Amino acid sequence: MKSSDRTILRLIALFKLLKALLLIAFGVGALKLLHRDMGSTLDHWVAVSGIDPGNRWVERGIAKASNLTPAKVKGLGIVSFIYAGLFLTEGVGLWLLKPWAEWFTVIITSSLVPVELYELYRRPSASKIVVLIINIAVVGYLVYRIRTRSHESHSK
Repeated sequence: MKSSDRTILRLIALFKLLKALLLIAFGVGALKLLHRDMGSTLDHWVAVSGIDPGNRWVERGIAKASNLTPAKVKGLGIVSFIYAGLFLTEGVGLWLLKPWAEWFTVIITSSLVPVELYELYRRPSASKIVVLIINIAVVGYLVYRIRTRSHESHSK
């Protein structure tokens, strides 16, 4: 394997591991908030972080979070841990340069692209566009690698 391929795979692995860490943090945060007054807690976090509490997006976010039921909060926490597990598996496998991880990442990442497109359609944002572009590039690169490796093994 060329060092450039190894570097790209490791960068993809780091991206997947970063997403896993963010989802784990979100899941832990959701479960810690399970039996608390969500609105008051978020108001406190906004005040401490220096974010403008009058910002319409902040107000909307706090209002939506305040209306979440404990069951919904628990569900969000659990789902974030499930996705974190998938991203950890992808990230560790790619970091270790395992061929199965390339397949696994192509399957998981490409299966999430329609969801990302739907979310982008519903609420467009620059960050969603960037993540979508990165994920499509990751799938494209890994499919190219898998096909190249397959052609090389058939020609031997």
